[in-house]
Amino acid sequence: MPPSEDRLLSRMRDWREAHERELTPDGFDETEDVNLPDARAIDLVLRVGELMLASGEGTEAVSEAMLSLSVAFDLPRSEVSVTFTTITLSTHPGGEHPPITGERVVRRRTLDYFRVNELHTLVQQCALGLLELEDAAARLTQIRRARMPYPNWLIAVGFGLIASSASLMVGGGLIVATAAFLATVMGDRTSVFLAKRGVAEFYQMAGAAVVAATIGVALLWASTTLDLGLQAGAIITGNIMALLPGRPLVSSLQDGISGTYVSAAARLLETFFILGAIVSGVGAVAYTAQRLGVNINLEDLPSAGTSMEVPVLIGAAGIAVAFAISLAVPPRMLPMIGVLGVMIWVIYASMRDLLHVPAVVGTVAGAVAVGVVGHWLARRTRRPVLPYLVPSIAPLLPGSILYRGLIEITQGDPSAGLLSLAEAVTVGLALGAGVNLGGELVRAFQHGGLAGAGMRSRPAARRTRGGY
Repeated sequence: MPPSEDRLLSRMRDWREAHERELTPDGFDETEDVNLPDARAIDLVLRVGELMLASGEGTEAVSEAMLSLSVAFDLPRSEVSVTFTTITLSTHPGGEHPPITGERVVRRRTLDYFRVNELHTLVQQCALGLLELEDAAARLTQIRRARMPYPNWLIAVGFGLIASSASLMVGGGLIVATAAFLATVMGDRTSVFLAKRGVAEFYQMAGAAVVAATIGVALLWASTTLDLGLQAGAIITGNIMALLPGRPLVSSLQDGISGTYVSAAARLLETFFILGAIVSGVGAVAYTAQRLGVNINLEDLPSAGTSMEVPVLIGAAGIAVAFAISLAVPPRMLPMIGVLGVMIWVIYASMRDLLHVPAVVGTVAGAVAVGVVGHWLARRTRRPVLPYLVPSIAPLLPGSILYRGLIEITQGDPSAGLLSLAEAVTVGLALGAGVNLGGELVRAFQHGGLAGAGMRSRPAARRTRGGY
């Protein structure tokens, strides 16, 4: 029979405390018994960490999982180092034997929260003694070769549904939502086409933005010329929402809070590169449209405001669920993600209407609530937290603010445009910081900490303060 979870967690904490004592000068014993690590266990730990990081998991969670596996398979004095692209595992057998160190580099990333969820289950089963080393290796091979829960065409459709839901949310109507869906799907196929030919990701994102924005401007011109009364700008807003980097934004702030500053800086730089690609693509199209005489009225730019009408709430749920599908989140998690998407919008709109707070304050309030519920659900269901958090913040991603800033710049008002772009960045950072603050509140008032790694709290929680 496998050991009970309480006994196992107690054993992990005792192991960690003994491990920390051994690393001190007074606690290190050169004459102790040698415990040679199993090379297969080292390889398994590295491969699990590599696949988790490549599939979109955060740095701290990858480190925790690798330490849990090192405890489960008796790797002595294991130390783990995880950065944005590199994973290192070092274990010291003891005595006169030198440390054994292995490293893997993540060169290709494919966001796949289905695999992240399966890998977390694998780590938990190993930590509880339910899987031996050979069984764990076989299970890892199955996870690596497993198909995603959605076919490739549905992933592409998911991007289109993000844009159509966002267009519906900002008042675009059915025709505009359909056009936004088609424009975003065509933009996504353009980026796939460029990726297959080795074009850098920055230009892939810019190309996708150019294609969708061109369709939006064409429909805007047709609507103005034929007096159709369509909110064609909602197409561009929806496309921006589909391209905005919610996942690296949340992960970057999560890594920074946990003390892994190298990964945090790299992810934040990735976020700003993606924003730069979107701004470049949409800005080029908007400038060209202005030069060709297409009238874009700032007063008519689409925005959901603080409305809580049924179409807006449906759009908020649709954005969250579609975002989750595009990230290959397991289907059983989709209903709760839709609820969280509606919840963050209701809290934001209520704060803006009732208390008349700035947009950033309302954004933080909604994000903290989603962070608390998402982290609580992750702990209760024993699943990773990012599949809950990343799609749920999508309704508040600053697509309309970013679009307004670009139009203001192209119409000769760079000061107002830069202020709008700064507001969009601030709202994005507020989202990331808010959901992570929710996680810290859950961590502070629930027992366990990083129990899977045998730690009561994260290492960064005890860093030196001031000059002491």
